[in-house]
Amino acid sequence: MASVQEAVDVDVPIRVAYDQWTQFESFPQFMGGVERITQLDATRTHWVTNIDGVKREFDAEITEQHPEERIAWTSTSGEAKHAGVVTFHRLDDARTRVMIQIDWEPEGLVEKAGAALGFDDRRVKADAKKFKEFIESRGTETGAWRGDVPRPDQQ
Repeated sequence: MASVQEAVDVDVPIRVAYDQWTQFESFPQFMGGVERITQLDATRTHWVTNIDGVKREFDAEITEQHPEERIAWTSTSGEAKHAGVVTFHRLDDARTRVMIQIDWEPEGLVEKAGAALGFDDRRVKADAKKFKEFIESRGTETGAWRGDVPRPDQQ
């Protein structure tokens, strides 16, 4: 099992940082290798990734969600076996620390070598930096669904 941890301080209030992180379908705008995410219902998402020419599809389920505190998930189908948690820490009224932890099972020689050489660490670090730029450039989240109430299209 491989693991990555990364933290990034964003210059937005905790509510904005959390709300944006729950807009899963916006992830391709700041996550390298993520082609598409479809939110299936309040706790399930379908992912399509293409990382270094390796295309994968899988489903993930939110296993824990506390608004403005944490969101955790695990894969439930497909080739990619992973789990993670993102926690949100209020630094002050206008700044938030976002802490990301992802655990996964590299498959095959190329993925195992990439994990051993820290390629995955660098990708998560770059994605955290892109999230910071993404949310700070807007100053607000791109949607309103927070995970604690049904989305309007699900009512």
